[in-house]
Amino acid sequence: MKKFILLAIFCLPLTAAAQPATQVAWTAEQLNFVKAGNPEKGKELAQTCNGCHGVSGISSMPGTPSLAGQLPTYLYKQLQDYINASREQAVMSALAKTLSKQDVADLAAWFASLPPAFQSNSPMVYAKAEKLVKNGDNQRIIPPCEVCHASNGHGQKIDIPGLSGQNAEYLATMLKEFKNGGRHNDIYSRMRSIAETLSDEEIAELSFYYQSKK
Repeated sequence: MKKFILLAIFCLPLTAAAQPATQVAWTAEQLNFVKAGNPEKGKELAQTCNGCHGVSGISSMPGTPSLAGQLPTYLYKQLQDYINASREQAVMSALAKTLSKQDVADLAAWFASLPPAFQSNSPMVYAKAEKLVKNGDNQRIIPPCEVCHASNGHGQKIDIPGLSGQNAEYLATMLKEFKNGGRHNDIYSRMRSIAETLSDEEIAELSFYYQSKK
């Protein structure tokens, strides 16, 4: 019940001025369009992605995310956000702008079809991360991470990405970008409001915690 209440509160707009930081509207038509993406065509398009994101969708570059097994709707939204400048990164923004909506749906279908990324088991115990993932922090109005990202870290719903097996350096970079406002395509500033309250130690622990999850 406590987790449900936290999630319900957190799903409300945080301020009257807050607005969705994306131009992607998840209508039934849009969801069906992404669902119908062609992974074989996506595989062909992904030839230009392999250098950074890996042939199997698992990147060997520490600051670059693995895309294998990610939710297709999440991947579609991120690419569209690059196209519409809701999210910005020099290389990705330039590449995304060369893609049609069908290309984006096909790429999302391809990467989603691949076996998920997995880095390594870790014998380490990350106490701060465990607490945030399982219980959140009532004093800072932080809901448990697993409420949105699922108990296994695989993500759920439409805009909530899987984090398990993702590169720790990339996760830490994204949390820091949410914290300082460098990344701002989260709906109603949800991730920004959380990241702003996290210490550097908590960010590091959460990143390694999820990297070690399968």
